[in-house]
Amino acid sequence: MNDTSTLPPLPDRLSVDPRSPFHNVDVLQNDIGIKINDKERRDVEEYCVSEGWIKVAAGKTLDRKGRPMLIKLTGRVEVFYK
Repeated sequence: MNDTSTLPPLPDRLSVDPRSPFHNVDVLQNDIGIKINDKERRDVEEYCVSEGWIKVAAGKTLDRKGRPMLIKLTGRVEVFYK
């Protein structure tokens, strides 16, 4: 286990997309675990704890700009450092 006392606090909302205003490089440099409804997911593109949703890629489909199409899954979201 990592020593979480030296790690930055986990934000309420985080995105892996560098164009997003919720992208945080300092947090993303560490291993983050995300659970939705007590099931850990490894394919999360964006999450929001207070609103209770995550966004994941919808298969291999791409939008017109070549980015993966995202679907929103709702439930109880938990984030933690691994």
